[in-house]
Amino acid sequence: MKHLISILIGLVMLTSTNVSAQTDSFFSNLYKDFLKYGTIYGAGDISNSIEAAEPTYFLRTNPDGSLYSIPDVVDNTPVYPFDYRYGFGIRKLARFNYERKPKNFYDGTEEQLTFSAPTSALPGLEYQFHFEKERWRGEDFTNYNFFIKHTGKYHIAKIQAREVGKINLNYNSAELRARLPIGKKFSISAGAILRGHERAYGYNPVEIWLNETEVAMDGNGNPIIGPDGNPLEFPINQWYGLGREYGYTDVFYTQTSNDYNTGEETTIQDWCWVDADGNQVAHSDLDFRESVMPGLMNRFNGEAWDLLDPWMEIAPIVGVDFYHYENRFWVHAYANYILPLHTYIAGEKEFSYLNRNNWGKGGLILDNELEQWNDYSFGTSLGFKVNKNLGVFVEGEFSKMWDSKLYQTTFGLNYTFR
Repeated sequence: MKHLISILIGLVMLTSTNVSAQTDSFFSNLYKDFLKYGTIYGAGDISNSIEAAEPTYFLRTNPDGSLYSIPDVVDNTPVYPFDYRYGFGIRKLARFNYERKPKNFYDGTEEQLTFSAPTSALPGLEYQFHFEKERWRGEDFTNYNFFIKHTGKYHIAKIQAREVGKINLNYNSAELRARLPIGKKFSISAGAILRGHERAYGYNPVEIWLNETEVAMDGNGNPIIGPDGNPLEFPINQWYGLGREYGYTDVFYTQTSNDYNTGEETTIQDWCWVDADGNQVAHSDLDFRESVMPGLMNRFNGEAWDLLDPWMEIAPIVGVDFYHYENRFWVHAYANYILPLHTYIAGEKEFSYLNRNNWGKGGLILDNELEQWNDYSFGTSLGFKVNKNLGVFVEGEFSKMWDSKLYQTTFGLNYTFR
């Protein structure tokens, strides 16, 4: 029994030693491959929001008078609460020789070409996981950038999910490319990219709803023919019906007043609009259409779009990358081109970007042709130190993704007195 216990204790100790060694090896590799040279950060900022250069006013009809009584002057100057941003994340991104750490600390707002350029500054794994909340001009947004990239001598693999609320950018992609270096400065790549989008391009639900028609029938059930020889049609949904759908009520009224100069009596007939709580929101149909209807139309479209599932499509992608660096001169240029061979693998095809120009006032046009498209991006960073005192630089990026075009450019010169 003593020998058996001794053997069991020895096995446990040996197993513990092996597990401990494996555990140590796992955490050692995790640190070396993932965490080493990475940075965990948290940051935020607070600032004044935009302020109007001059106050704005509008006239409101005196509730105790008429349209021609002394009106109430109402201050309509927009006032926004202070802007703020706070976020946190972890990053491990290599910088090219010409790139410098922009500040003493990372805060997640840094932009680097590694996000867009096919080739990275160094081979291996790079990543950024960033999440933030932001208030801008009184509106709250959620922003994030989840980015993973691995660059090898003969391959590029990248996954990215990014949202920038205030410019309505929501982008998801995954790509895998074969990479061919040509010398030490130039490379080409080709592969496939998987992308997702949540917007139904070209599909305008409220326009379709307002243009739904029905053929007029006579007492015998036959269509009534109009002066042009075609069946007479009338709209099913009136524009003011949308207001009623969302709880607004139109109330007919008659208002009589006398002209101050002539004494002539004038009668006005119209519909005023009140909300579900009985508050007047418009004094006429025209006022309701101009002030309230735009918001209701956006609400109607948003609710219809929310019923649709996100789309996912795959397409071939090619890219080129050139990088040359010297102390006095550097140039980094890249381009990506997504070929017009897009195939949707998720989402309803009739609402996809292939049908963006096939929606009319009556809905999806029958027997339409699907339209392929080109997406691309390119950018460059160019710098030249003319001498010890003078330097010039140009940087810029441009991306076209579906209907969105994103670009930024900086240029200038630096002169240092010595």
